Amino acid sequence: MSEQPRDSPAPTLFTWEFASDPYPAYAWLREHAPVHRTTLPSGVDAWLVTRYADARRALADPRLSKNPQRHSAAAHAKGKVGIPGERRAELMTHLLNIDPPDHTRLRRLVSKAFTPRRVAAFAPRVRALTDQLIDALEERGEADLIHEFAFPLPIYAICDLLGVPREDQDDFRDWAGAMIRHGGGPRGGVARAVKRIRAYLGELIHRKRLELAERGEEEDGEDLISGLIRASDHGEHLTENEAAAMAFILLFAGFETTVNLIGNGVYALLRHPEQRALMQRALEEGDERLLAAGVEELLRYDGPVEIATWRFATEPLTLAGQRIAEGEPVLVVLAAADRDPERFAEPDVLDLTRRDNQHLGYGHGIHYCLGAPLARLEAQTAIATLLRRLPGLRLTEDPDDLRWRGGLIMRGLRTLPVTWNSADG
Repeated sequence: MSEQPRDSPAPTLFTWEFASDPYPAYAWLREHAPVHRTTLPSGVDAWLVTRYADARRALADPRLSKNPQRHSAAAHAKGKVGIPGERRAELMTHLLNIDPPDHTRLRRLVSKAFTPRRVAAFAPRVRALTDQLIDALEERGEADLIHEFAFPLPIYAICDLLGVPREDQDDFRDWAGAMIRHGGGPRGGVARAVKRIRAYLGELIHRKRLELAERGEEEDGEDLISGLIRASDHGEHLTENEAAAMAFILLFAGFETTVNLIGNGVYALLRHPEQRALMQRALEEGDERLLAAGVEELLRYDGPVEIATWRFATEPLTLAGQRIAEGEPVLVVLAAADRDPERFAEPDVLDLTRRDNQHLGYGHGIHYCLGAPLARLEAQTAIATLLRRLPGLRLTEDPDDLRWRGGLIMRGLRTLPVTWNSADG
């Protein structure tokens, strides 16, 4: 990827060209304006934090609230923050929008679904889903890996985890597709999808509450929505809106990040054949240590979350010499921090053997991604299975012709057209 000259003017942000390769612009900001005030495409003015040390501090700073109600009235009038439609659908009370003590209470409830034991027990289902998706593609010899592999895998996995019946999961796939398209779909499509998901979750919570009343005792491997209902009915004071919001954000955050992690990761390996060959050799030898380290490096190099979700100053504060007023939004640019040469040697080089890789791809502090163990499992399983079963995988389009999805928070390809020899598998 190209570098921005040291004496070049300030880069233009949030264009299609920027979306294709934001890293030169972020390099300029790290050097010249590490905490930079800008106007976002939505019209909202916000501060961008781009250096690793500043980003890590900001992610853990209790003076930076996750609650959108902290957004100053004057600033809020300029444009919207958050997920389209979530306020109207009464889905605001989720982990990305609240602070302690409510955050502490809700995170404790949901964290039970992501213990190492629960994630390990879920591994066979992830492997089965992965193989089923490749089985459906294998003989064709070509596919769009985003829409036919990276997208359905985490959707079906998170639906299973939440307890969405199999017969309803294709509806969820359609609604999730509307959410992930962002600007690529019809106007208002995200808000309509959010409304449909909210209505469905309300019905599902009602059905599961009736089932739990009939069943009585807790069962091994109980789904997450049932667990939330049971906790609510045992004095945890979890409202239906909170339960629905928690299920919603696990769906929203739990599938799109993994879609991008798999898509960006496979794309990076296809662009770096020597690193891909290194991983394939390790897998052929039955050594999966490089797989785990490699997925962490793919997260650092071109991760699925470009900018951490919104934070708002609860009081005037100074960050890297910049005075930030109460109520102003602060956006931590994870993609920039994870390419900071002050923290990572040769940060623009993909090195699957990199050690001391304490990237910020899953955040930091009390809002560290709760679903990180599941995302790692899905990414490791997906990438390893693709490399084993389709070793001749290759791009069918010039990288310059691929388009990246618009949007502020996530970073991911619209499509990833690939081919392979159908006899590979």
